[in-house]
Amino acid sequence: MTGRIVSINISGGGVPKRAVEEADVRSLGIVGDVQRNRQYHGGPDRALCLYSMDWIDALRAEGHPIAPGTTGENVTVHGVDWALLVPGIGLHLGAVHVEVTGFASPCYKIQSSFLDSDSRRIDQRRHPGWSRVYCRVLRPGPLRQGDVVVIEPASS
Repeated sequence: MTGRIVSINISGGGVPKRAVEEADVRSLGIVGDVQRNRQYHGGPDRALCLYSMDWIDALRAEGHPIAPGTTGENVTVHGVDWALLVPGIGLHLGAVHVEVTGFASPCYKIQSSFLDSDSRRIDQRRHPGWSRVYCRVLRPGPLRQGDVVVIEPASS
C-alpha cells in the first residue's frame, strides 16, 4: 500500500510545529526541528514522529480542533493503512528509509488539539491504532511534501 506525505512539520521546540515543503532528515531527525524535553522526545529511536492525515480528518469530524503538526508529528501522511504501522515495520518516505520503533504517548502539551483537552483520544492503550508512531532513521535523505510513502512487507 502506498500513501503520500502531506505535511512536514518542524519547530524550534514545542507545538504546534509549522509546515515546511521540504526537509533534510538525518539520523537524529529533521534538521531545524528541536525537542525541548529529550527524556520523552527525540533521540535515535524517536528521531521522527509520524501521524495519519486520515486520522486527523476523522478526529476533525468528531469535532476535535486538530491539524497537521499540532500534535507534534514531524511527518503527516495520507493513504497509509495505519493498522500496519507497528514496531519493527519499515517505511520508505521518499528517499528516506525508517523503521517504526513504538507508539507516541500523548502529553498535556497537545491538549489544545482535542475536545475537552483530552489528548488520550490518541493513546494507543485506550484507542489502539489511533496513536502517532515514532521511527528511527535507517537511511537519511531529503524529504518533500508529496513524496510517496511505501510500507515494507512484514518479514515472516
